[in-house]
Amino acid sequence: MKTNAVRVLDQHNVSYELREYAVDPDDLSAETVAGKIGLPPEQVFKTLAVRTDTGDHFFAVIPGNYELDLKAFAKAAGARKAEMVPLRDVQPLTGYVRGGVTAIAAKKDFPVIVDETALLFETISVSAGARGTQILLAPADYLRLTKARTAAISRQKS
Repeated sequence: MKTNAVRVLDQHNVSYELREYAVDPDDLSAETVAGKIGLPPEQVFKTLAVRTDTGDHFFAVIPGNYELDLKAFAKAAGARKAEMVPLRDVQPLTGYVRGGVTAIAAKKDFPVIVDETALLFETISVSAGARGTQILLAPADYLRLTKARTAAISRQKS
C-alpha cells in the first residue's frame, strides 16, 4: 500500500520494507502488531500524540511493550508537564487514525522524540500511516526523516 509516509521514503531514497497484517479493530496494540509481523514488541514502535503544558504538540515514539513516561517526556520536551492528546483529537491533529499514526508525512510537522532504545536495533518498525501496514527501516533513517531526537521517555508497563 502506497501511503503518504511510503511516498516520502521513496522521495528520499530510503531503504525500507513494508509488512502488512490483518487488522483487528478491537486490538490495535503494538504487541499484537509485533506478533503479526514477526518482530519482538520492543522493536515495533508506536507513535503517540502528546501535548505539553506550554501548549506545544509532539510525537512520542516508544517501544510497543512500553508506556510513555510523561515526566521524562516533559523534561525531554523542555516542559514541566505533558499529557496524551485525547483520542478524539488525534485524527484532526495528525491526519491519522489510532493504530495508524506516524510522524512521517503527518498533517503537521510536530517535533519528534524517539525513545533511545530505538538505537539498539538495526531495524525498527513504525506505522506506515494506515492500520494494517508497518514500515521497517533503519533507526538512523527514521530519525533523519522526522528530524527526531532521542531520549529516555518510556518505561515498562506497570
